[in-house]
Amino acid sequence: MSHKLTLIPGDGIGSEIIQAATRVIYEAGVNIEWDVVEAGMTALEKYHDPLPKEVIESIDRNKVVLKGPLTTPVGKGFRSINVALRKEFELYVNQRPAKTYKGIKTLYFDHIDLIIFRENLEEFYSGIEHYIDSSKSAAETIGIITRRGSERIIRYAFEFVKKHGRKKLTVVHKANILKFTGGLFLDIAEEIAPEYSEIQFDDKIVDNMAMQMVMNPYQFDCIVTTNLFGDILSDLASGLVGGLGMAPGANIGDSVAMFEAVHGSAPDIAGQNIANPSAIILASVMMLQHIGEDEAAKKIEKALAAVIEKGEKVTRDINPKNFIGTKEFTDAIISQMEGQS
Repeated sequence: MSHKLTLIPGDGIGSEIIQAATRVIYEAGVNIEWDVVEAGMTALEKYHDPLPKEVIESIDRNKVVLKGPLTTPVGKGFRSINVALRKEFELYVNQRPAKTYKGIKTLYFDHIDLIIFRENLEEFYSGIEHYIDSSKSAAETIGIITRRGSERIIRYAFEFVKKHGRKKLTVVHKANILKFTGGLFLDIAEEIAPEYSEIQFDDKIVDNMAMQMVMNPYQFDCIVTTNLFGDILSDLASGLVGGLGMAPGANIGDSVAMFEAVHGSAPDIAGQNIANPSAIILASVMMLQHIGEDEAAKKIEKALAAVIEKGEKVTRDINPKNFIGTKEFTDAIISQMEGQS
């Protein structure tokens, strides 16, 4: 089966790690025609616009996007490109897995396998903020929680748990203090939970949740929460499994899905062949699962895990004493795939 998907190489190390991901996908036997468009600093320099209309049109046509890291210009009046894309296509689900791989140094834990579902459009990241006086001595941000927004992210999380044979869903909130907004989110979760009686359901207050994730992450499986809390807790989860270098993510709506590495564009190491492409490769695995290419997804993840576990042909951040470059690491993954039965 052939697929036509949008590809945004991104800025900084983006082109290097995207090249690694597309090579691995090709070698896994997936036939993809990439519709390549530019956004971010590259587009700003070429088109004087960090988010040209061609990007929106391509995504609207193809519905599935693999995106490299994008840099939002600082102090030049441009909004976050990532936020703009989420709003444009109503990508209300931010899905962030956090999984340990043998060979990745972590502080405490092995065999962690968490997924965080973060509401992606509402609350304190919705952009409703202003100064309340002319001297700019005080500012206000308004966080809006709606029934519609809460229902669809919570129901998405329950459906994912059911479909993928997971066991438990934890809703995270601050309803003890934010009684109306946090309370609404929790109330809706408790209304929906009885429809999924086969799934273990509980809730945690966010500050306790942060402590519990550090003390014993094994008690959690899937987690659903609001925008700000999800942003914080998903980075915490990434820290448990080795950092953002191993953190893929997806932004999903009813008709469009965008897959990316969670980390930034790292312009200080761009073009040096030292970036770790694991996060974007794992994001590609998520993308392949989304479009029904499950066997290729399994093949890629298995090969990546094997190369990392061996630790002999990996990037510097994985093994500072014995490392190779981005391209060579990609070669090793491809060779591992070729050797799989």
